[in-house]
Amino acid sequence: MRKSLLMVPVAMCLAALLSSSTALAADNWVGTWKLNVAASKFSPGPAPKSQVLKFASEKGGIKLTNDEVDGTGKAIKGTYTAKFDGKEVPWKGNPDADTAAPKRIDDNSYDNTWKKGGKVTIVAKVVVSPDGKTLTITQTGKNAKGETVDNTAVLDRQ
Repeated sequence: MRKSLLMVPVAMCLAALLSSSTALAADNWVGTWKLNVAASKFSPGPAPKSQVLKFASEKGGIKLTNDEVDGTGKAIKGTYTAKFDGKEVPWKGNPDADTAAPKRIDDNSYDNTWKKGGKVTIVAKVVVSPDGKTLTITQTGKNAKGETVDNTAVLDRQ
């Protein structure tokens, strides 16, 4: 009887450990990523001079923080927190969108629909490479200036 009573806490700890390791394995884009300008393509240009994306797990979901210096030298800082369930959330600091609707596809990818003033501007596909070292973001649509966007940003894990 005493032996079986001891097994209950052990089983509970094992279940908690397994579920937390499963959570850690999911959403492989979580972390810090730095733009590899030479490997990326931006149309229309100019390409950003630098960009760092940080994805951090938080109680309300995953928080994205964007620190960028655009092609003209202007600093851009943006952020949103989402559950990656496809529901729109406010996006502060993005000149091409005031909402984002990221939707998790699997552990290594998600789609994100940007809107400004209720209208879709950009659709992004985000994919982590199988080795977990590269994040590729493909963006299509129209920016806030009405220009056609066809970007492929390649970022390296930091």
